[in-house]
Amino acid sequence: MTVLLREAIGDRLRHARTTQRRTLREVSRTARVSLGYLSEVERGRKEASSELLAAICDALDLPLSELLHLVASDIGAVQKSVTSPAELTERAAPAPSGLEGGTIVPAMIGNDLSDLRLQPVLTHRLSTSITEPRGAVVAA
Repeated sequence: MTVLLREAIGDRLRHARTTQRRTLREVSRTARVSLGYLSEVERGRKEASSELLAAICDALDLPLSELLHLVASDIGAVQKSVTSPAELTERAAPAPSGLEGGTIVPAMIGNDLSDLRLQPVLTHRLSTSITEPRGAVVAA
């Protein structure tokens, strides 16, 4: 899966604005950017220039360096977390005992990153301590 830079930047800008409970109109006025263009940038439809990004970040009281750092982290995490099932199986170690816990794989619907909240990637395998109930018949 490829994440476009303009989509990741737009998602972070939208997140910063909505977290501050500010409207597109308010931020567009403060940044001196048209409302329609800001909307397109937030939706990842338009590639913003460095001057425009600086103006939007100033309007949001968000340092440009912080925005770029967050975007780089988001893209890196998405690229690391998206692996094929074969790769997950190859990397997995056998479970110590009991029933084996599944591997958690992030799911993403469409190309919209607005609802994607990335978590640190776990480097160890999770397993459960649940054992089979007494007298249970287990199908092979």
